[in-house]
Amino acid sequence: MYGVCGCCGALRPRYKRLVDNIFPEDPEDGLVKANMEKLTFYALSAPEKLDRIGAYLSERLSRDVARHRYGYVCIAMEALDQLLMACHCQSINLFVESFLKMVRKLLESDKPNLQILGTNSFVKFANIEEDTPSYHRSYDFFVSRFSEMCHSSYEDPDIRTKIRMAGIKGLQGVVRKTVNDELQANIWDPQHMDKIVPSLLFNLQSGERTESRSPSPLQASEKEKESPVELTERCFRELLGRAAYGNIKNAVTPVLMHLDNHSLWEGKTFAVRCFKIIMYSIQSQHSHLVIQQLLGHLDANSKNSATVRAGIVEVLLEAAAIAASGSVGPTVLEVFNTLLRQLRLSVDYELTGSYDGSTNIGTKIIKAHEERQLQEAVIRTIGSFANTLPTYQRSEVMLFIMGKIPVPGVHPALLSTGSGPEGTRMIQVMLLKSLVQVTAGYQTTNMLTALPSSFLEPLLSLSLTEDPEVRLLVLQILISLIDRHENTPKFSNISIISDISVLKLKVDKCSRQDNLFMKKHGQQLYRHIYQGCKEQSSGRRHYETLFTLLALLSVELANEEVVVDLIRLTLALQDLALTTDEALPVYNRCAVHALAAAYLNLICQLTTVPAFCQHIHEVIEVRQKESPYLLPEDVFVDTPKLPSSLEKVEGDVLFLQSKITEVLGGSGYNTERLATSYVPQYPDVEQLNKRRSIGETISLQVEVESRNSPEKEERTPAEEITFETLKNAIVDSVGMEEQERERRRQVVEKFQKAPFEEIAAHCGARATLLQSKLNQIFEITIRPPPSPSGTISSGYGQNQSRSVPIYEMKFPDLCVY
Repeated sequence: MYGVCGCCGALRPRYKRLVDNIFPEDPEDGLVKANMEKLTFYALSAPEKLDRIGAYLSERLSRDVARHRYGYVCIAMEALDQLLMACHCQSINLFVESFLKMVRKLLESDKPNLQILGTNSFVKFANIEEDTPSYHRSYDFFVSRFSEMCHSSYEDPDIRTKIRMAGIKGLQGVVRKTVNDELQANIWDPQHMDKIVPSLLFNLQSGERTESRSPSPLQASEKEKESPVELTERCFRELLGRAAYGNIKNAVTPVLMHLDNHSLWEGKTFAVRCFKIIMYSIQSQHSHLVIQQLLGHLDANSKNSATVRAGIVEVLLEAAAIAASGSVGPTVLEVFNTLLRQLRLSVDYELTGSYDGSTNIGTKIIKAHEERQLQEAVIRTIGSFANTLPTYQRSEVMLFIMGKIPVPGVHPALLSTGSGPEGTRMIQVMLLKSLVQVTAGYQTTNMLTALPSSFLEPLLSLSLTEDPEVRLLVLQILISLIDRHENTPKFSNISIISDISVLKLKVDKCSRQDNLFMKKHGQQLYRHIYQGCKEQSSGRRHYETLFTLLALLSVELANEEVVVDLIRLTLALQDLALTTDEALPVYNRCAVHALAAAYLNLICQLTTVPAFCQHIHEVIEVRQKESPYLLPEDVFVDTPKLPSSLEKVEGDVLFLQSKITEVLGGSGYNTERLATSYVPQYPDVEQLNKRRSIGETISLQVEVESRNSPEKEERTPAEEITFETLKNAIVDSVGMEEQERERRRQVVEKFQKAPFEEIAAHCGARATLLQSKLNQIFEITIRPPPSPSGTISSGYGQNQSRSVPIYEMKFPDLCVY
């Protein structure tokens, strides 16, 4: 009988005998290494036998699993691993099929040890770079099974952790094996990503909960290498780092869905952590794709709770801070359009108290509080996005936001109709706060491009509103744009500084573009500063900001002409505080006096004219002794020391225009301009002046044409200019200026107070006069074309042109063929 058995054994194929010999009688002895070496040598020598070796090993492993002989199972998997690592040939594909079949068998087992064993073998296989592609291999089962292991709920926490870590490693192996092989199943398909990404996020989230229970230092050092959170984060980063341009959306969408399904936006912490991992892991040129997906998700949740939207906005804020400069992508304005739309919706929700327009009194207070938090988050996010943009794109964003602000008379279509005046005011405030964020740190060399008319005019229109908060925000925006050398903090507190060198101001020479800007917009800025001081609702912060604006104009944009105008403006502010016509409160009048004193103290030291400085310091010293309530140290404090009334302010406590004109005239400044009091020019007057100048130009052209016309042969004699003529012209010019100023004031008053019928009749008369002038011009300039036949004499003794048909005309012989 023994001989028969031996004979049958000898007839078995050699590869089976070599496989059988690697298994010891006692599985605890482990793999027989000598026989394993023989099997490996045989497989390398005869690679065509690899598929049969794999099939036989798979058969033995299936039998051992069914008989619960787990020792032999481990030996079989070890043998498979060694053969897989040793054999790199074209026939390995057939062997891999047997290998994956055995791994699948282990993963299907309900024994945790077998699942972990199969996962470890798969990970080793995933790290092998195959020489030949595989066209028919599928990993769908492994993705599903490893994802299931990531969500293991095994009773024993240690075994549960091991199973979950095995699942994470398995998913990492699948990604490594398939992500770079175009012939494999596309791992980026939604059916796979919807399993892989939530499994990783689940372990990342559960790890945060377990880490909150801080272990002892000894336990932490022992388990540091086995932390599921670190392994999950590493796997997640590797997955995202391999994502190409077209795969970003499929990788990020499951993250958004997971955060929605588990209500993780409200906590913000985990959502922010997830997207920090995403932004730091993907390629920098793909950052804008993530931001666009977040913006789309924000729009999709427009009617969700404010806490959810605030969470998405916070994530956007962090993502924008991480993104490289310019990575917002090609749709820059679309980003800001989405954020501004959310801001407007939030204002409407706060005022109505519900998301569908119906009032819900029970939850209105809570929702209003949440909506305000959301609005602040959106404003911060807008600033964060703007900081990543280059200068030219930030200018476009500023104009874009300004175009969204409802300005009466400029953008009337944007006025809020649903929520009334309060809604319009809130939208103005929110959008201006957004502009403050966008303009913070804005640097430009050309003020004409930084503050174009399309931006400056509606902005200054807002500075004339009655709302003090709106006016203050406008001033802050102007300061951010004008300050190019970071001098604003040095003027934050109004005080009398005896030596401004301690401020260490950064002053550059005024450029040609700056001069052009002040010539074009200087009077507008002066007028709005003057109006800001006249407002009864202005408080301490308004006057401090107005002082900062005046100081920055002096440091950043001042030439000799601008300095003269600023001094005239300051003296006009002093006169404003002295008059009682404006009904300003005592605090406002004292504040304007203090503002004028602080600014004149600054400008006199900037001009470095000793006599000017002496006069200013003398007045300040008198005020310190007699009227300290006219100086900023007693006014711009928490408890200002003010008199009960401000009636007699005169004498040496006032800055004298005549004295300042005298001392500055000796240093080459324009005394005539200094001696003229500043009067703010209002838009109505400016428009009338423009119309008048156009009419004068037309009449002048008519006169010149009539003088140069051939019909007028008589020429007026040239007027003789003598010394007396020039003297009379200079003397008369002062009186003429006063008359012109009075005439302008009457025109403005007439258009403000006159009834509509009178204004309409006046405009109609002017239109008739203009039409008659135009008819005269046309009669002079438009004539019939000349005729070769000459002219004929009319019955009234005038030459009258006569048109002759072409066929009747007589041409010279040289012109006829």
